[in-house]
Amino acid sequence: MELSIKSSISSVASRLDTRPVAKRIGLVALATDHTTEVDFSRMLRGQDVGVYVNRIAFENPTTHESLMRTGPRLTAAAADILPGEALDVLVYGCTAASVVLGNDTVAEHMNRAKPGVPCVTPSSAAFDAFDALGVRKVSVLTPYTQDVTESLSAYFSQRSATVVNAACFGLTDDREMARISKESIVEGGAAACADDADALFISCTAVRAAGCVEELEERLSKPVVTSNQAMVWRCMRHLGIPSDVPHGGLLFKT
Repeated sequence: MELSIKSSISSVASRLDTRPVAKRIGLVALATDHTTEVDFSRMLRGQDVGVYVNRIAFENPTTHESLMRTGPRLTAAAADILPGEALDVLVYGCTAASVVLGNDTVAEHMNRAKPGVPCVTPSSAAFDAFDALGVRKVSVLTPYTQDVTESLSAYFSQRSATVVNAACFGLTDDREMARISKESIVEGGAAACADDADALFISCTAVRAAGCVEELEERLSKPVVTSNQAMVWRCMRHLGIPSDVPHGGLLFKT
């Protein structure tokens, strides 16, 4: 025997809030990325912030050519994040691509879909972090090949802190970059940091370096900036959120 249950309109009106969450971050990540969403979620835990993610195709190996191909994909990806609704910040989560494309070009691609929204990349966030920390000379550790690392070093030196030295793990697949052990990150970072550097920068949103910042700063007695840590810090500044992230390092204490 079938039951027939009639519904009724509630006597309580459904009042609508302006937004489900107070602040909105639109994050474009590579299809192969294992790390960026995890870091954003961990560092923004407890905040009234929604991180809305769309992914774009990326073909390994990580070369200048494969990184350049991501640029034209950014507009459609940004457009499909909450279509027709406003975002407070747009983020492109690829350090090497932001260097190869250039931060201005990244912003142009994304603002075609979301005009006027501030755009954050790992490199632009790192530059702002260096300014906040008073960093003028930096050592760099990357997971990339030497040629990609050298392009990043030149880009940084021309636009922000001077790169005094750079070391790399020589990997070409960003899925392997995400698997670099935290012990390797800490030991590699400590070995890469020159005595005359004001800070250490660890590049790549795939690398799980944000969780190593505190340990490295204790060893080096100087600031450590990483791609994802810097992006979250910069987004929090755009959103007007106090920069208070446990274990986030000296950057979050500025």
